[in-house]
Amino acid sequence: MFASVLSAAISGMEVCPVQVEADVSDGLPCFTMVGFPSTQVREAQDRVRTALKNNGISLPPKKVTVNLAPADLKKEGAGFDLPVAAAVLAAAGFLDPKLLKGVLVVGELSLNGEVRSVSGVLPRVIRARELGCRYCMIPLGNFEEAALVRDMKVVGVRNIGEVLKFVSDPETFEKERIHSEEERDGSIPETGPVDFSEICGQESARRAAEIAVSGFHNILFIGPPGAGKTMLAKRIPTIMPSLTFEESLELTKIYSIAGLLSQKRPLIQVRPFRNPHHTSSSASLAGGGRIPGPGEVTLAHRGVLFLDEMPEFTRRSLEVLRQPLEDKQIQLSRASGTYVFPAGFILVAAMNPCPCGYYPDTNKCRCTPGEVSHYLHKLSQPLLERIDLCADVPPVNFSQISGEKPGESSAVIRKRVEKARKIQQKRYEKEKICFNGELSGKQIQKYCVLTEHALQVAKDAFQLMALSARSYHRILKVSRTIADMEGEELIHTRHVAEALTYKAFDKKYKG
Repeated sequence: MFASVLSAAISGMEVCPVQVEADVSDGLPCFTMVGFPSTQVREAQDRVRTALKNNGISLPPKKVTVNLAPADLKKEGAGFDLPVAAAVLAAAGFLDPKLLKGVLVVGELSLNGEVRSVSGVLPRVIRARELGCRYCMIPLGNFEEAALVRDMKVVGVRNIGEVLKFVSDPETFEKERIHSEEERDGSIPETGPVDFSEICGQESARRAAEIAVSGFHNILFIGPPGAGKTMLAKRIPTIMPSLTFEESLELTKIYSIAGLLSQKRPLIQVRPFRNPHHTSSSASLAGGGRIPGPGEVTLAHRGVLFLDEMPEFTRRSLEVLRQPLEDKQIQLSRASGTYVFPAGFILVAAMNPCPCGYYPDTNKCRCTPGEVSHYLHKLSQPLLERIDLCADVPPVNFSQISGEKPGESSAVIRKRVEKARKIQQKRYEKEKICFNGELSGKQIQKYCVLTEHALQVAKDAFQLMALSARSYHRILKVSRTIADMEGEELIHTRHVAEALTYKAFDKKYKG
């Protein structure tokens, strides 16, 4: 007898439908799997046979053939155990094959028949909704994650016995196994323990951070040890607007594929803050593996990627950032195909100006000119040109530390950020962008309109500072954001002048 059931494979960020076909026929007793399965998938035959036996289900002594279609797609992971078991049970006569039509099944089986959680359930359920499936059968441990998808019936199963029960009689589905609108929207966003009010002094750096978040610009903090660079960076997510439900679902999908979701509260409601160590490899940043999974640049999507002590990262790791900083996505090519991952993050980096950290203070700095030059030139010019703001973070004095008056809170700054972002979203509602930091060359000409005097200042700066076209465009983007923060339609001289100061600091140190 022949039977089939729908499942899905994860390929990068894409979900590819896979038809799991099973045939039980006369012949020498054997269990064969075809259709380009990986070693993990091929092992499913042993897990399925043993799980069925331990649950009192004996397959007939016949030839069992399982095909995973399409055959040209490599099947990875243990999520095919449950669909293979369901297809084999239907082909062997334990289930009516018609009951599996329009059902997407995914899950891993233990040897005693329990259904274990797998990664990537959320994107599979989203794909099932797009395909018009009747319902999805998933591990119970993944139920909360799958229930985030609207208008899609989901059932979580604990073991093989529940699979037989639910498929045979769908009307007996338990109410808690089928998601509802109330369950989906009842979660409360988490709040962070840090706040901008805890930062003493550093008004210029605080201003630069606000500009960076308002226009979705990349920022580099330069200063001596202990000045507050890391403290500033860790508080940047607190002034970013809250995630929309669509953004939360997008992030949850990424983290589901990466296998980093919590089973109890799977919906990600806070912007990610990724802080990889400087020993991280280029593969961990970009996405690694024979079939790549999300790297740090993708896990930081819609949030912040913080690189502390940026020059300590290897040159190869840093150069990986070029494409995502420019295109807001990263494209990885492997022998198995090309994979595209989203990478729309704000890069926040921090560095000392020299190995000891005190350059250009000659009273404290003990580094030779050669050591300083070598340290600063660990950052290539093409990479620096992709950073919009370079903010100086000087040491704080005693009066700033001991001052009783706290600075502005994150909530106050966030209101100004939201106001500036609303202006941008309204301006670009007909474009495929949302923020000034995403403007293309043609869009810069259209939306970054300077006054006559401001244009002259920009022209003079271009010549005196020997700016590249990319650096000049970055300055215009920042100027546009500063103008939006003041509610100005045109970019004035003061906006350009302030934007230029944030580009001058890297010249101060690198020359």
